[in-house]
Amino acid sequence: MEQYYLGFDAGTQSVKVAVYDENMTCVAKAVNKTTIDFPQPGWVNMDADEYFELTKKGMHDCANQLKKKNISTKLIKSIMGDGIICGIVGVDEEGKAITPYINYLDSRTQSDVDYINNLDLSIWGEETGNPEASCMFPAMHARWFLSNDENFREKGSKFMHNAPYILSRLAGLTSKDAFVDWGTMSGWGLGYHVHEKKWSDRQLEILGIDKKYLPKIVKPWDIIGTLSEDIAKEVGFEAGIPICAGAGDTMQSLLGSGVSESGKAVDVAGTCAMFCVSTDGIIAELSKKGNDLIFNSGTLEGTYFYWGFVRTGGLSLRWFKDNICKNEDDKYYEVLSEKAKNVQPGCNGVLFLPYLTGGYGEYSNIKAGFLNMDLDTDRYVLWRAVLEAIGYDYLEVINTYRNKGINIDRITITEGGSRDNLWNQIKADMMNSEAITLETSGGAVVTNCIIGAYAVGAVSDLKEALSSNIKITNKYIPNSTNTSIYKKQYQVKNDILDILKKI
Repeated sequence: MEQYYLGFDAGTQSVKVAVYDENMTCVAKAVNKTTIDFPQPGWVNMDADEYFELTKKGMHDCANQLKKKNISTKLIKSIMGDGIICGIVGVDEEGKAITPYINYLDSRTQSDVDYINNLDLSIWGEETGNPEASCMFPAMHARWFLSNDENFREKGSKFMHNAPYILSRLAGLTSKDAFVDWGTMSGWGLGYHVHEKKWSDRQLEILGIDKKYLPKIVKPWDIIGTLSEDIAKEVGFEAGIPICAGAGDTMQSLLGSGVSESGKAVDVAGTCAMFCVSTDGIIAELSKKGNDLIFNSGTLEGTYFYWGFVRTGGLSLRWFKDNICKNEDDKYYEVLSEKAKNVQPGCNGVLFLPYLTGGYGEYSNIKAGFLNMDLDTDRYVLWRAVLEAIGYDYLEVINTYRNKGINIDRITITEGGSRDNLWNQIKADMMNSEAITLETSGGAVVTNCIIGAYAVGAVSDLKEALSSNIKITNKYIPNSTNTSIYKKQYQVKNDILDILKKI
């Protein structure tokens, strides 16, 4: 009998829902855009219930597509989703959201981050691999909710990530059953033992976070419940479908890129542009203060990785297309990049600073902007400048890895940005490394379906199932002339930032 699996990816800009068959061929899919609110400078609010509603809408759309193909929804064997690792929402005893959903784009906790870092404690790096606090970390979001959100102080029961929240609501669970998988748990940044995969009593005491607010830690493939009857009727699927605990988006993107062992480099070209390197555990040289790297646990047991980031990487692209070009059609990205191929590397000196939600670290006072424009500067020059700007921040990260002895001679580019050939070549040139893309560029959803199949016993060897799904589609070889141009422009960019940070 045929078997099908439903997966979703609850990302920053959209919720993707898809159904795959037992050969991991997509038979139905739907994408719905999220809403991002900026109530005041440095603040970024999202809505956990919107994520839930968009997931249900995507499921309903997929059910209709299956019906048209004469595929019975009774053949769906599991539901598995992933979501943002650096972001939480507060829920009440019924498991319903009662606070905004705050994620990595938000920087309202900067003063509190400075306070925690001024404590100069070694326990953070020793137990989590993250030597310093960051505005991105849910641990800091939780401290903000506890100090500033009266609704949570009165009615709050648990803090949850967006994917566990969606999965919990699909199963009709309450807060007493709140959960988080061990990979997403490490998205908290602080407050846990990364190797032991448990909450840290010592860290939580220092942070002032009562463990009663934290969900239980589970494995990604654990079955946490089944699709409730009410939701099943609403979305057009059968009640009783097993629901997995879910995973983190970054972790699933890495698995979808073939990373199931140490020593691999991956560019997760999503809203938060991330450059990841897999390891066997904490590496002291990479977990030093000032490296600006974040350390996480992977989805598979015994897997770990470091990553550096550009918080508004992909968001900068959407902002430019929607707000500067006044074109909300996603196909317009292709038009921009095709025209930008005619722009010389380095954009004739035009630079973009991609800090639309504020800078971070020593550049926390710097905002976004274009520099060095003249009368010949058009939207295609500016578009290439945006692409190159994200690449320059990547270069900062890759230099940190290389300076610590990590060899990077091939980079796998995944997620939405991997579909842009111009951007992929820019990255290969900037980082002086071969770059490759895969047949399944948005690997998180299909990876979820593979794990969903494993969870219900349809797959026996998870690593084999994951690796068999990897197929290289394109290779990008660095151009040494362009590499030299970017190296000079990168230094100019850093000189400008050093001046701006003093203003």
